Amino acid sequence: MEEKILELLGTKDYSALKELLSSETPQDIAQAISRLDENSIPVVFRVLPKELAAEAFVEMESAEQELLIKSFSDIQLKQIFDELFIDDTVDIIEEMPANVVKRILKSADPEKRKQINELLNYPEDSAGSVMTTEYVTLRPAMTVMEAILRIRRTVVDKETVYTCYVTSSDRILLGVISVKDLLVANDDAIVGDIMNTHV
Repeated sequence: MEEKILELLGTKDYSALKELLSSETPQDIAQAISRLDENSIPVVFRVLPKELAAEAFVEMESAEQELLIKSFSDIQLKQIFDELFIDDTVDIIEEMPANVVKRILKSADPEKRKQINELLNYPEDSAGSVMTTEYVTLRPAMTVMEAILRIRRTVVDKETVYTCYVTSSDRILLGVISVKDLLVANDDAIVGDIMNTHV
């Protein structure tokens, strides 16, 4: 399918490209898009019907999702995420850097934003607002080194991160740990063993 996509892109036959992709599954579309160059990915994505675009978006790797989000206008971003289930939105958000997360949450209506924040187990006072970079979620089985790498990848300004929230796979809050505690711990220590569970 990738060869046909490239051929149609080359001839700018977008109606034929839309017809081709509309007959494919979201999983196959996501796989095909992952093999395209960065300039072609947004072009191909924009020819997809809205519902199929959202379904394919969920199936993509986070790198392609991030690339597309950065190429979207605010209106396009809202249109895509309005089509997604809350759980899918949360899964995507957890893999995105903070600046991308802020855009996603700003595009969401207040009720959806509140639901997203509740699923992410952010503190109550942030539930109705756009997430700040002060909060990072970790998993209890992570090593300290893995946790530090996640913080570096997730946030824009490391100096504003003070507390990390440790959550289970179903997003139940298990404990908290400060960045200071992570920095003084052994790299191979397990987050779940050193976190504060009195929350």
